[in-house]
Amino acid sequence: MSNSKVVDVHTHVYLPRYMDLLRSRAEVPRVILDDLGQDRLVILPGEDKESSTKRGRPIGDEYWSMKRKLEFMDLHGIDVSVISLANPWLDFLPTTQETFEFATALNQDLSTVCTSSDAGGRLFAFGVLPTLSPSASVAEVHRIAQLPHLRGVIMGTIGAGRGLDDPELIPLFQAIADAGLTIFLHPHHGVGNEHFGGYGHSLSLALGFPFETTVAVSRLILSGIFDRIPNLRILLAHSGGTLPFLAGRLDSCVAHDPAVAEKLQHPPTYYLKRLYYDAVIYHDTGLKATVDLVGADRIMFGTDNPFFPPLKGEKHVTRWMSVDKNIEAVKGVPGEEKVWNGIMGENAVRILNLK
Repeated sequence: MSNSKVVDVHTHVYLPRYMDLLRSRAEVPRVILDDLGQDRLVILPGEDKESSTKRGRPIGDEYWSMKRKLEFMDLHGIDVSVISLANPWLDFLPTTQETFEFATALNQDLSTVCTSSDAGGRLFAFGVLPTLSPSASVAEVHRIAQLPHLRGVIMGTIGAGRGLDDPELIPLFQAIADAGLTIFLHPHHGVGNEHFGGYGHSLSLALGFPFETTVAVSRLILSGIFDRIPNLRILLAHSGGTLPFLAGRLDSCVAHDPAVAEKLQHPPTYYLKRLYYDAVIYHDTGLKATVDLVGADRIMFGTDNPFFPPLKGEKHVTRWMSVDKNIEAVKGVPGEEKVWNGIMGENAVRILNLK
């Protein structure tokens, strides 16, 4: 690949203000101390039991230190990162004035980090919304649009608690589109653990997250939102889950259900081709499917940092295997250097206006 700019659109943080909140909580989500006095992040209710073999996951300053973030970027040749708050955002907080003010403070924190002299113009961000209150979220969108390094909002799949096809979200989607912002749509908890047996996080992360995205986006399409707001710009995490593989099946099943099909101006695949996708998929087979569906010019590189760090036992590790897997997947996409450079950074610069 050439010396073209490399951009990471899927890279997370837990800012100090957010960590303070998680440490103060007695219920999931929260941060607890293990027997060694080290922080552990507990997101899933099943992890918060004394009988659980592993209560949460270890969490250190790689989640909130921008020095560590920039070092990671330098290590992997990443020029620009679009940081976002990691799951579970603010979706667990009540719809109170305190929550709304907390969202505003977090977005200001993101802006301050990105515009600091230490960042050197290398950081942009997706803001966060109090999505359980769509009206408060609309007001926050207007504030986010005024922050110079924020390019959109990260959003989970539950919306205001009833899914993304909830009519109450229409004014919020309209406000985001009108502001020229992008929604980075990220799965929340994945499909319920009861479907996966006693295999820890493995299947929930590998399968539950992409399945959750698949269902949420399909419902959003069938709601007709993209006919109503054609300029709504959404970036899907994890290459859109299983949607690139199941797009044809979705088209066929909708076409054979007139009550659903008559509400849409086009087949579902038409709308899928208008969305954007990250390249966090770890193998070229899945990435090729996404390219085949929507074209390489709608796909953007990501790392999911600081998740999926080097494995224990890997000696003298410098680069992260999880990052290199995603880079190899991009290199496996058929095409010339222009295609690869687009996915690795030029698409993000164009789509998110990272100038």
